[in-house]
Amino acid sequence: MSSQLPILQVIIPLISAPLCLIISRPKLVWLFTLIASTISFIISIILIHQVMQSGTIIYSLGDWEAPIGIEYRIDYLNAYLLLIVTGISSIILLSAHTSITAELSHNKYVLFYVLFLLCLSGMLGIIATGDAFNVFVFLEIASLSSYSLIALGKDRRALTAALRYLLVGTLGATFILIGIGLMYMMTGTLNMHDLSERLPNLSESRTLIIAFSFFTVGVCLKLALFPLHWWLPNAYAYAPSVVSAFLAATATKVAIYILLRFIFTVFGIEFSFSILPLQKILLALGLVGILTASTIAIYQNNVKQLFAYSSISQIAYIILALGMNNSTGLVAALLHLFNHALMKGALFLALSAVMYRVGSTQLTDFSGLGKSMPWTMAAIVIGGLSLIGIPLTVGFISKWYMLIASLENNLWPVTVLILLGSILTGIYVWRIVETAYFTTNKTGLNHIKEAPFSLLLPTWLLILANLYFGINPRFTITITKLTAQSLGAMP
Repeated sequence: MSSQLPILQVIIPLISAPLCLIISRPKLVWLFTLIASTISFIISIILIHQVMQSGTIIYSLGDWEAPIGIEYRIDYLNAYLLLIVTGISSIILLSAHTSITAELSHNKYVLFYVLFLLCLSGMLGIIATGDAFNVFVFLEIASLSSYSLIALGKDRRALTAALRYLLVGTLGATFILIGIGLMYMMTGTLNMHDLSERLPNLSESRTLIIAFSFFTVGVCLKLALFPLHWWLPNAYAYAPSVVSAFLAATATKVAIYILLRFIFTVFGIEFSFSILPLQKILLALGLVGILTASTIAIYQNNVKQLFAYSSISQIAYIILALGMNNSTGLVAALLHLFNHALMKGALFLALSAVMYRVGSTQLTDFSGLGKSMPWTMAAIVIGGLSLIGIPLTVGFISKWYMLIASLENNLWPVTVLILLGSILTGIYVWRIVETAYFTTNKTGLNHIKEAPFSLLLPTWLLILANLYFGINPRFTITITKLTAQSLGAMP
């Protein structure tokens, strides 16, 4: 059975999705979905342990060895991302039953869980597969279910947001497919391990540069890298709160995984950073994204949109760290993948609690919530401090490594701008704190009570993880350094 774990990781949520249609009772569907996600999470823990003990795991589907057959190849990077995605999905699902009762009509409950499991299996397939075309296939599974999940939002603007995401996502997927097609035309293989061995011999080819360009732009559309971000704010703002939490904590991380896998493994570091000026491009886009998105976030009156723009700036931090082109920068980027998932998952879950009690995430409706919803607002404050990068939170660990990486490259202006980005983050976090704690409660909101335990539990699990891995980051630093070493970025 242990030899089948790589495929079971993907198959369990994929098969569970249609099985949800057989179950008619909402609570049973929720429990079934939670069990499927938790099993995937347990498998991911076993896989990362196996990788740390024995090295890369190779699983050939149908016993057909690559490149004829399709293989799943689990190394440090795959195992690390599988752990993040399955862990976050399992924690978020703890709140799903309570959250969707306030935001979805009864006849959409089962559809929500079907789409959630399809989206999860698509993400896991992207991470686990060793075949470039299968990356595209699983990306479409995850994307189509994401569009539908967003469209479930009760606000009519959710349909517009989903349509915009669909159009941008289709464009990005087309670019990715063109890039994969060009690579296949040059090498005759779709296996990523084979591609990594054949493409270096074609480094002088203009076709390879075009393939790299199409593929990279397509992925950047998917991960909402500034200035290709315009679909994300409304998608997160008008989707059901639990969907916003899930996508904010996982979807962009999976897109960054694709970028990492192809830059470092398939195309290779030499081609990506030496032959092409990728370092300068990533540095420029990262810095502009941090400052622009953080500034726009300050002026948002919808807290969901505020944190959506915050996500764009945090994505830019990861891209900036990659642009450092040194081992410390790669470690910082990998750390922030994990840390940002904890931060943004907790914050959007806390917003789901506000939505449940208040029915709105407008900033003006946060007046007095510091007293009426103390546990929820405390979670938002701690999550906000982590976004800023205050010591004893995971955000500090990420930014500390980013600062070290910039100083190692003597990029003093970059160091200053990273600190400026934290100040801007502090400003928009303070707007929420000021409204919740220093503004008098509205007359009509005096009856508001604290969120139910089913919403507070997953929120505080992620908040406590923010604090634990901020105080004791031994595991995350160890695994990210091993991952960076496996990607060839460390001696």
